[in-house]
Amino acid sequence: MIREKSCGALVYRKKQDKVELLLIKHRNGGHWSFPKGHVESGENEYQTALREIKEETGLDVNLRDGFRQSVEYFPKPHVKKQVVYFLGYPGGDDTVKRQEEEISEYQWCLLDDADGMVTFRNDKNLINEAKRFLAKDREH
Repeated sequence: MIREKSCGALVYRKKQDKVELLLIKHRNGGHWSFPKGHVESGENEYQTALREIKEETGLDVNLRDGFRQSVEYFPKPHVKKQVVYFLGYPGGDDTVKRQEEEISEYQWCLLDDADGMVTFRNDKNLINEAKRFLAKDREH
């Protein structure tokens, strides 16, 4: 069994008292999801998530304490993949500069509409976890 590990984040922002979530459409597979990528040697989970978000979207984000969700699946036979997701928000400018080699499109959508846009059940579950977390904590 080959094990792979990636890290990423659900990136959100507030606009007119509404929470918007950043979704990206991956060129490979054509599915809507969140920025993420493989852990590189010497990196911890936070470092990987921050690097991948920056590479794929151009955003510098702040990751929230207390939100860490792990998803496991089998992308192909004999490969088990773990993806660790955090929750973060842009530290300043929220202008996305997508990585064209990997990302075909991006969209900020209302958090309440996001689960209808993502492709995979795991991602729908992550959005529900983010909604619960943000409902408990209205500081941003």
